[in-house]
Amino acid sequence: MKLDPASLRARGFSGLRVVGDVHGEPDALASAIRGAAEEGLFLLQLGDLTDYGPDSPGVLRLIFNLLDDEAGLFLLGNHDHKLRRALTGARVRSPPEATPRTLEQLHAAPDGPALAARAVAEIAEAPAWWRLGPLLFVHAAFHKGMLLQAPPREAGARKPDAITSRALFGQVTGGTTQEGYPERVLHWVDSIPPGLTVYVGHDQRSRDGRPWETRGRLGGRAIFMDTGSGKGGHLSWVDLPLPEQRFLVA
Repeated sequence: MKLDPASLRARGFSGLRVVGDVHGEPDALASAIRGAAEEGLFLLQLGDLTDYGPDSPGVLRLIFNLLDDEAGLFLLGNHDHKLRRALTGARVRSPPEATPRTLEQLHAAPDGPALAARAVAEIAEAPAWWRLGPLLFVHAAFHKGMLLQAPPREAGARKPDAITSRALFGQVTGGTTQEGYPERVLHWVDSIPPGLTVYVGHDQRSRDGRPWETRGRLGGRAIFMDTGSGKGGHLSWVDLPLPEQRFLVA
């Protein structure tokens, strides 16, 4: 499936619907998908489909149907990467309300084995970032290397390299922790070049329930789409026009 603006327009899409972290809330995702279909928008989800919420299998069903219809795409998030590792037998570190909850829900679902098998395959293939002209979409954080190379093939099935690690986990301080986890910092925002807007999830930075926007020292923008779905907040999305073809870079 080609994902450049010309190909998306040729398939009838007028724009994008960019959706933040879902974390096991299928009703919210279903609403986003229905609205995108009604408006003729290609749906791009920024990663972290599962964990925390009441029905991660329901979210997986929705996203797999979206892939089958070629009407959307999800990016690789850290919780997706961890889920695949757990499903393939690796030991993972996770609070009980995250990956263990998703595994329990899959075990209880009638189609759980099929969903788990497809999750292993689809998470392996999910892109770690997507550049679309003056827009860049990634789960956690920007790295300048994302402008110079395509995301690695089967990133979801590999140990992350430095750039993919930034894409999945963000930027952290060396040795400093918060509640046992590395402390996240936003220094990467200052490296976004002018004219580029980066859409991310991962960090719940909003104070008013809406996506939070900030601008770095070079003039580039970052928009944080995680507004707490599955964790007591809600799911957010934003609709964007497709950029003109002249903005595309190889």
